[in-house]
Amino acid sequence: MFAVDDSVELVPWYGPSLRTFMPRMTIGELARRAGVGVETVRYYQRRGLFPEPPRQPRGFREYPAEALELLRFIRRARGLGFTLREVERLLILRKSKRESAEVAEMLSAKAAEVEQQIRALERVVATLGELATKVENAPPEGGWQVLEEDLAS
Repeated sequence: MFAVDDSVELVPWYGPSLRTFMPRMTIGELARRAGVGVETVRYYQRRGLFPEPPRQPRGFREYPAEALELLRFIRRARGLGFTLREVERLLILRKSKRESAEVAEMLSAKAAEVEQQIRALERVVATLGELATKVENAPPEGGWQVLEEDLAS
């Protein structure tokens, strides 16, 4: 174990926080600052992605600044297309501070997956454009028939 002076409070899983420099937040304030909803924070807590601090004597939970950093990390990973399971793995790697080779592998795999999704979406865009042209060139009553024939195939 290590010595902790009075200005440092250990918060499970977040790590040390300096009371004097890092104000604590309610779940609503935390969610607002991170740009997510309160229910999102609670969902992440139920999934085990995000720890829930103990209730204070006043009856509510207070989150340290490190919680905001963690929540922003989760939100950014989700924004990059990582699934919740992948985010769980990233958080385990982040916490362990092990080699970054697995993280690099995960990032490369996600980039390849996104490129594949882009190609699929480009095909959808091309198909929609072709259909729009066919519908525009069809007789007024024939536009629906073009669309229905394509959707039925």
